[in-house]
Amino acid sequence: MVTAVRALDRKLLRDLRRLRGQVVAIALVVASGVALMIMSLGTHASLRSTAEAYYDRYHFADVFARLTRAPDRIAERIAQIPGIQRVETRIVRYASLDVPGVAAPVTAQIVSLPEDTAPALNALAFRTGRSVQSGRPNEVVIGEPFALAHGIRVGDRFDAILKGTRRTLTVVGIALSPEFVYAIAPGSLMPDDRHFAVLWMGRKALAAAFDLDGAFDNVSLSLLRGADPSDVIARLDDLLAPYGGTGAVERADQISNWFLMNELDQLRTMSRILPTIFLAVAAFLTNLVLSRLISTERSEIGLMKAFGYSKAEIAIHYAKLALAICTLGILLGWIAGSFLGRYNTALYNETFRFPFLYYRPGIAPFAIAAVVSLAAALGGALDAVRRAATLPPAEAMRPPAPPAYRHGAIPIPKGLDNSTRIVLRHILRAPVRSAMTVTGVAFAVGVLMLALQWSDALDRLVESEFHDTRRYDISVAFAEDRSRRVLHEMERLPGVLAAEPVRNVAVRFRSGHRSHRGTVTGLPAGARLEVIYDAVEGVIPVPEGGLVLSSRLAEKLQVGPGDPVEIEVLEGRRMKFSVPVVRLAEEYIGMPAWMDADRLRRLTREADGIARVNLLVDEAGEDALFAALKKRPDLAAIAVKRLAVEKFNETMGKIILVFTGFFLLFAGALSFGVTYNAARIGLSERGRDLATLRVLGFTRAEISYILLGETALLVLAGLAFGCGTGWALAAVMVSSFDTELFRVPLILLPSTYGLGVVGAACAAVMSAALVRRRVDSMDLIAVLKTRE
Repeated sequence: MVTAVRALDRKLLRDLRRLRGQVVAIALVVASGVALMIMSLGTHASLRSTAEAYYDRYHFADVFARLTRAPDRIAERIAQIPGIQRVETRIVRYASLDVPGVAAPVTAQIVSLPEDTAPALNALAFRTGRSVQSGRPNEVVIGEPFALAHGIRVGDRFDAILKGTRRTLTVVGIALSPEFVYAIAPGSLMPDDRHFAVLWMGRKALAAAFDLDGAFDNVSLSLLRGADPSDVIARLDDLLAPYGGTGAVERADQISNWFLMNELDQLRTMSRILPTIFLAVAAFLTNLVLSRLISTERSEIGLMKAFGYSKAEIAIHYAKLALAICTLGILLGWIAGSFLGRYNTALYNETFRFPFLYYRPGIAPFAIAAVVSLAAALGGALDAVRRAATLPPAEAMRPPAPPAYRHGAIPIPKGLDNSTRIVLRHILRAPVRSAMTVTGVAFAVGVLMLALQWSDALDRLVESEFHDTRRYDISVAFAEDRSRRVLHEMERLPGVLAAEPVRNVAVRFRSGHRSHRGTVTGLPAGARLEVIYDAVEGVIPVPEGGLVLSSRLAEKLQVGPGDPVEIEVLEGRRMKFSVPVVRLAEEYIGMPAWMDADRLRRLTREADGIARVNLLVDEAGEDALFAALKKRPDLAAIAVKRLAVEKFNETMGKIILVFTGFFLLFAGALSFGVTYNAARIGLSERGRDLATLRVLGFTRAEISYILLGETALLVLAGLAFGCGTGWALAAVMVSSFDTELFRVPLILLPSTYGLGVVGAACAAVMSAALVRRRVDSMDLIAVLKTRE
């Protein structure tokens, strides 16, 4: 028996060597699926483990709350809430920075630090320098991303306007914080390290600058193990309501962590969808190769059974062939996936800032990818292995019956030449195999289109968000509500062509037992600089007495036009009222809601104050406007739309370029594997026929046309079906990436279809060229002597 097993193993090695081209092609498809799975799962595991270690080591808080002003003694009452482990009160304010070499004003979020000691929560990871010290009110610690963007070092100085007072600040430390892994300015979508900074300043100095001596306006909490965050938040909101509390949030809803967790969820989604395509195609190719091999080795199988090999031994032998091919693909996928995972993790670290980066995917992604791949290979080989094991010896010793060509359901036109008729008859002879080849090519086109679609979708998202909705050039937010006079002041600034006020009110929406914490945007009637824009129907007029909801928010609340929505204001007098939904709007970013500004003011019973003004600016006067804005003491944040668009395109453009490169390679491997195997199987099946035609006088070009013409027709059909497949894959991926943060529009431009088709076709041409070389070098005598 040992000798028998060794003989079968030697035969296995000979088969692998003889089929090396097809083995490599299938292995590349398997490797692509494995690499994708390991890249996604490995990046997900590494980022999650890094975030968890970072959060734990630097005591990232569990609950966060903002308020207007509360005396320090309230901290003791907060600490008495059941479930709270630790309380950290702080001051958090916004200011404008005047950084040398930067024309546009820079927005800074300034967070207080206890002097001469480390904070109990949200501790800093110092990259260089030290923390602030008491008695030195102008010392600050600056966030590393901003420091790197401007080349700022410890000891450097720059000016800042703190509640109307210009002060020169000295950098004594550069650090990162778990609270600002994803640091974005108010109203932004992407980190802009050149125009948004996070600073930490001594508690006493910041309190003196903003008239908050003996008070705080921000609090962070850590919870005891097993404590219910919702119960703690409810009690905390009740306690802080008289002090202007705007509603506490747990860690899951903290803006930086929320962005990070959304990205991790998307990575997990990618690890499930795309590898499935590659491994399914690999299973199909394995079945094709084994089926053809078993068909040509009928007599060998009969002899093996005659010499006493059992069904199990023969089945195991052919299963080993499938596993050997898959194992090669797994090994290649492990190597590629490990490299791509490390690169992808480093790419994410340019957006999500960590003081250290653990690329430790563990064995789980590798094991999962291997098990899934082996299962796919065995599943694909199961039918072929079963037929080999159950083939009767007497039947196996006889050559297979020649194929029966008969009139099929699809007639072949009579006007075609003989070579073309041979091609069509062979395609129709094996409809299932032909259909699977077409499907494989279609998926190759679809995968490439899936990658290219993101560029189309993000272009549309930018167009909708930054041009259709936000038609202003600059948005100015004030530290405190200003009177209507400030609108006229803004209109008189140099370069300003028009100015419009906007009001954002923090609220909690309720409909039955469903709720959502968000913002109502109050727009003036006839607003032109910021409008309600529906991605399908265009501009929607500001309603006089109702509420316009984004379709995603309406879906969450399960309401529609005509339904009432209860609104609880989380600031000011904290009014509660009910407003009917008058219309829905399809938005791609966030879950906004809009009302008429005057109607909103009356319902909230607030004074006619202005917190934000949108400006339309003459480009020629932009520098003069920036200089004037830097001198204003009442500004909290300045958002320049042009800079936001540039940063969005820069960040997303780099990510799209990298991912498109990945998917181009993977789609090429898929197309190459499918096409090469189809042509090679056709050559092995029809070698004697083609050699006979050569002897009868057919030229090499005619022989190649007969063989590769079949492949070409199947590839063309696959390219056509691939356009529909790409649309379907994009639809599935878009629906899986639908989050509260953003929705990706399903946009596929004609150029995307064209590039997807061209990319897959190029890979098919390469594989056909390799097979053509085999046809040209075919030994006619040896082929004609071969028994079929």
